[in-house]
Amino acid sequence: MQAAHPLLVGYFPQWGLYYEQPYSVKQLVDNGSASLLDQINYAQGFVSGGKCSVADPKADLNTTYSAQNSVSGRPDDPASRFRGYFHQLKELKRRYPRLKILISLEGNPAGFAEDAKPENRKAFVASCIEIFIRGHFAPGIHEPGIFDGFDIDWEYPHAEDAGNYQAVLEEFRRQMRGVRPGLRLSIAVGHSPRMLSGTDFSAISGLVDQIGIMNYDYTGPWSPTTGFLAPLFSNPADPRHSNSIERNIADYVAAGVPREKLLMGLPFYGYSWTGVDGANNGLFQVGKGVRGDQPYWYIRKLTSGYSAYRDERSQAPWLFDGTTFWTYEDAVSVRYKASYAANEGLGGVMIWELSDDTPEAELLTTAHRALLHPVGVSAFQIKAPEPTRPIDTTGGR
Repeated sequence: MQAAHPLLVGYFPQWGLYYEQPYSVKQLVDNGSASLLDQINYAQGFVSGGKCSVADPKADLNTTYSAQNSVSGRPDDPASRFRGYFHQLKELKRRYPRLKILISLEGNPAGFAEDAKPENRKAFVASCIEIFIRGHFAPGIHEPGIFDGFDIDWEYPHAEDAGNYQAVLEEFRRQMRGVRPGLRLSIAVGHSPRMLSGTDFSAISGLVDQIGIMNYDYTGPWSPTTGFLAPLFSNPADPRHSNSIERNIADYVAAGVPREKLLMGLPFYGYSWTGVDGANNGLFQVGKGVRGDQPYWYIRKLTSGYSAYRDERSQAPWLFDGTTFWTYEDAVSVRYKASYAANEGLGGVMIWELSDDTPEAELLTTAHRALLHPVGVSAFQIKAPEPTRPIDTTGGR
C-alpha cells in the first residue's frame, strides 16, 4: 500500500477508560478528529502463551455507554455481550467508512520471541486472526469487520530474534491474504534501526504497509541533563548525543526502507525535571527527572511562572520557571515535523497518543493541516542556532 497523500495515524489508548474523566471514542467525533484521521491503531491486543487475546475485556467489551457518550447517539443495551470500546469502534467505522482501524499487538518481549519461533508462529498468527479479524472476541461474541489489520509492537527483538521476527511477519502476511484483501500490516520500531540489531529492513519493508518510527523519548527523566523529547534536528550544544529525527529517518532509508513506508512518530506528551540550574534557561542543565509523562493538554495549561522557549536548531520548545524544565511538543513543532514528513516524501505521521491532545484536538488538527499544506522546512533551510527566546505556544492560531 502506498498512500496517495501522507497518512495521519493515531493511537487510541485502551487505558483511557480509567482516566478521572474517561476517554471515549465519541470524543473523536465531537472534536473532529475522526474526520481527519486516516487510521487508528487501537492499543492494545495482548500477546502471551502462543496466542492473541483481548487485553482488557472490561474496556473492550463490557463497558456500557449512554446515548450522550455513544458514537451512534443510542445507549448501549446493558444486557448485550458486545459493548465497550470495540462496539464504539464499530459504530465509528459505520459513520466514517474510509477510516481504517488496526489492533496494536503488545506483549512481553520474551513472549513475542517464543511465539515467533518456527514451532509456534503458525498457530500464534491464526489465533490473532481468529480473534481480531474474524471477530471471535469471546464466547458468544462474533463481530467481524472492526479491525483492518495488525500493528506489531514488539519492543524489541534481539539480534538472535531477527530471523524469527521477519518470519512471523511473513506468516502474518501469508495468513492475512487468505482472509480478505486489503488488510494492513504495520510495525512499530525504535527511533534507530540499531535498536533492532540484525533486522533486514529491506526484506521486512516488502512485507508491511507501514513502519512507524517511535521518534520520541530521545531524552527523558532517566537522563541526567535536560534536553528534548523529540528533536527534529540535532543541536551540537547537547552534551549527551547528537541524535535526531532527521538522522534516524536517514538511517532507516539507508537500511533499505522506502520513504513512503515510514511514519514519523509525534509525541503528544512531555517530561519534566526539577532542581534545574537557570543557565541557558534550563536547557542542557543537570536536573532530577520526574517519573512519568504528562499529556499536552496538561502542559498547555502551565502558565503561572513559566516562560516558553524554542531552540531554533532542534525545532523544539521547552518551558522553564527557574527551577523546573519541561520538554514537550506544541503546535509550532508539530507543524514543522508534519511538514518535514510531507516534504521528505514519508508515508505520514503517527501520534502517540490521541487522548493526550487538547479537547479541541489542537495538535492533531495542526498535523493534518501541515501534511496537506506543508511549510518549507529541511536541514539545509534551518537557520543557524540563535539565542533562545520566549515563543507563542499557540502556533499563531
